[in-house]
Amino acid sequence: MQIKAVTVFCGSKPGANPQYQRDTAHLGKLIAEAGLKLIYGGGNKGLMSSVANAALQSSGRVTGVIPKILIEWEQQHTGLTELIVTDTIHQRKKLMYELCDAAIVLPGGYGTLDELFEMLTWNQLNIHNKKIFMLNTKGYYRYLAEHIHKMEAEGFLYDRPEERIVFSDTPEALMNNLNG
Repeated sequence: MQIKAVTVFCGSKPGANPQYQRDTAHLGKLIAEAGLKLIYGGGNKGLMSSVANAALQSSGRVTGVIPKILIEWEQQHTGLTELIVTDTIHQRKKLMYELCDAAIVLPGGYGTLDELFEMLTWNQLNIHNKKIFMLNTKGYYRYLAEHIHKMEAEGFLYDRPEERIVFSDTPEALMNNLNG
C-alpha cells in the first residue's frame, strides 16, 4: 500500500531534551518533502507545534484534529491547511486513524501512549492494518520496546511485534522504514 498520509502522535510539551524538538521538526520537514499529508492533534505548543510548523514551512499539507475540550489546553493552531474540531477525544483519535495510511509516534506523555496502545489494539483486532512507526529519539522508547518484547516472550501477544510496530532512532531512518 502506498502511503499518502501519516498521523503523528506526540507531546503537547517539548520534553526535557532539546533533541526531541529538533528531531520532531526535522521529521515534519521530511514528511512535507516526501509529499505526504500530515495529520496531527491540532495544537500549537510542544512537539505538536514543532512537527506542524516544520511541515508548513516546507510547503506541506497539515490537517489538525482537535477536540473542543483541548482547544485552549493545546492552544489550537490557527495556520493549518485544515482544522477539524471534534466533540470528544475519542472522536479525535478515531478520525486521526481513519485519515491516515500509517501512524508515527514521537516522544510524549500519557495521551501519546494512549493513542499508541489504542492503535496497536485496534491493529491486533483487525479493525485496521496500519503500521506504526516509533521515533526513538535518544532512546526515549527503549524500555517500551523491551517491554513489548517481554509481552511477546511471556505469550501475551498474538503475533510478532515487528509485524505492527517499527522503532527508528532518527527521522531519516523512520522515513526509510516508512517508505520501505
